[in-house]
Amino acid sequence: MSTNSSEERPGRIDAVEVRHPWRWVALAVIAVLALMLVHLLATNENFDWPFTLQVMNQNIVIRGFLVGTLFTTVVAMVIGILGGVLLAVLRLSDNKVLSGVAWAFTWFYRAIPRYVLLSITGGIGALFATGLSIGFPFDFLLTQWFGTPDLRLLTVSQTTLYALFGGVFGGIVGLGLSEAAYMAEIARAGLLSVDEGQHEAAAALGMSKRLSMRRIVLPQAMRVIVPPTGNEVIAMLKDTSLLAAIPVQAELFFRVGQIKNQTYQVMAGNMAAVLYYLIATSILMVGQYFLERRFGRGYGGQPRRRPAAAGVSLGPGGAK
Repeated sequence: MSTNSSEERPGRIDAVEVRHPWRWVALAVIAVLALMLVHLLATNENFDWPFTLQVMNQNIVIRGFLVGTLFTTVVAMVIGILGGVLLAVLRLSDNKVLSGVAWAFTWFYRAIPRYVLLSITGGIGALFATGLSIGFPFDFLLTQWFGTPDLRLLTVSQTTLYALFGGVFGGIVGLGLSEAAYMAEIARAGLLSVDEGQHEAAAALGMSKRLSMRRIVLPQAMRVIVPPTGNEVIAMLKDTSLLAAIPVQAELFFRVGQIKNQTYQVMAGNMAAVLYYLIATSILMVGQYFLERRFGRGYGGQPRRRPAAAGVSLGPGGAK
């Protein structure tokens, strides 16, 4: 039996690796293009790198980067994420009124380009020539008909509206509300990715809907929410350059543009903004990578623990 089984076994297989010559061709083409780019950046006189570094070190440029770019990105994303999660929960609500309001908000702010939206936000004072009054609507009719006192709780003058929404605050509001509409769809996709059995199991344990959403559903939905949210943060960082529609002067690209117009060093000034955006985006991408790895633990692509060896018990009794 042993002789016959050894004769039936196949012989040694000399496997030959499949060759991919076009990979080397593509690598050579990429290497040539990269060298051409390096040569262009190093030899073209329009890339005045010493002047670029001088622009980056200007106080007004640094302040524009910190206030108009980073600060606006952080606050607008906080508004967008919190508002998006709230809108996603409302969209999935059984209350048709709340679901319809959330849908209308998402529809409107996704339909309007951010540059146009920021232009409207910056000029919102034009809608209220006599100021913005907060209180009971049509109170002047009640005053005329029934002699009731003035029911307005707060009145903001037109000048104050222009000053308030014509700066960083207006940019944060416009970008934050626009981002909330996009984050609503991202959060809704994440919530729908959680199996319905998780909701049922939480209800069986006596958890309320709010508690199960916070402790059970959202932690699992984060695996789906985090990657597109990271992309939205990076996109928001770049969209801060649209604050010129208001216009916001304390913004990176606006300040760089002022220096370009004064010195006529167009490309060198642009490269100063490019380097700032590259540095900030690279840091955000690293943070996104670690967040994805954290919330992706236990899912596909993650290393699994090796099974225990046969004859070994890991119970309370120890090894046997």
